[in-house]
Amino acid sequence: MTVAAVIVAGGSGLRAGGERPKQYQLIGGRPVIWWTCRVFLAHPAVDIVQPVIGEGHEAMFAEATKGLDLPLAVIGGSTRQDSCRIGIEAVARHKPSKVLIHDAARPFVSAGLIDNVISWLDRFPAAIPGMPVAETLKFAPGGMVSRTVDRASIWTAQTPQGFTYDGILAAYRKAEAEQTQGLTDDASVAEHAGIAISMIMGELENRKLTTADDIVIANRDMTVRQIAERPDVRVGQGIDVHTFDEGDAVILCGVSIPHTQRLKGHSDADVAMHALTDAILGTVGEGDIGTHFPPSDQRWKGAASRIFLEKAVELLEARHGIIANADITILAEAPKIAPHVPAMRAYMAPLLHIDPSRIAVKATTMEKLGAIGRKEGIMAYATVTVRLP
Repeated sequence: MTVAAVIVAGGSGLRAGGERPKQYQLIGGRPVIWWTCRVFLAHPAVDIVQPVIGEGHEAMFAEATKGLDLPLAVIGGSTRQDSCRIGIEAVARHKPSKVLIHDAARPFVSAGLIDNVISWLDRFPAAIPGMPVAETLKFAPGGMVSRTVDRASIWTAQTPQGFTYDGILAAYRKAEAEQTQGLTDDASVAEHAGIAISMIMGELENRKLTTADDIVIANRDMTVRQIAERPDVRVGQGIDVHTFDEGDAVILCGVSIPHTQRLKGHSDADVAMHALTDAILGTVGEGDIGTHFPPSDQRWKGAASRIFLEKAVELLEARHGIIANADITILAEAPKIAPHVPAMRAYMAPLLHIDPSRIAVKATTMEKLGAIGRKEGIMAYATVTVRLP
């Protein structure tokens, strides 16, 4: 028996606001779609996880799911119905016996709910989770109450919706052949084809993120969940200094700042990011940058310092750790740092897998004292707090 999961992420997600579709916005330091795909990839009963994305979302998807072992995403259609059909067709080569279809914007789906949907497919050709309606329902056309609707036997529908593969594939092909549109979920397609559908209890946490407020609440909840699972608190410190050399810009926290000189170093000499990298390495006893990226190695000549930072984060996450807070202080007489702080925080947040609000970047001068005060270079201090299981 082979179980495939189709993750539908083709929508524009405009109601959630922001510069990106909701499935690519960050919650708990990761894109929504990353959390969703990870649950299915980690489930022992799921053999294939097939994402379906929107046209033009290829670069966003690749960045958002970096590190996950996913097949090439397929491009969906103009409606959810079309996208689901395309995703179901895409897994045909695996010959699955069961298929789960899930909204990418439901990142809180649990392994237990996935188990239940799969197991119910041993008894029924279709099984969908949902919640019984608890509130009184009113029919109010034009904003005026006409009548009260009997809520008995009324359920809201969730995903993943599960089906025998051959059955739902035939149902989607039937709807396409008949040019039947406007079927808002997979169960509607199954209904149209006359397939018997079992309704099973869903979970309140398995909510769909739709609005900007949903993203804010999900970010809070995902962050709290991660911290609660990691009681081991550690603090690391990093210090770095680089002298000036001829040039026209300095790079600090990944941001290029116009200046009359550049910082001298084997890599791009991002002194602030180097200090932060050493601080993270210190929390897991992994030495310093030089241990992993020796300056004698020509591979790192002129390299972007994000490579070093990503390695430190990778070593931390290999131990199931997360960053709780990063605090960076830059000591420099020039250039002016403050105007660039928002860009620095925005650049580093996805690298650290945390919200920008958990990153502090501050700058101060040395009041013209010492080598930094004489404008011979820039120094940076970083302190990071991490949580581990």
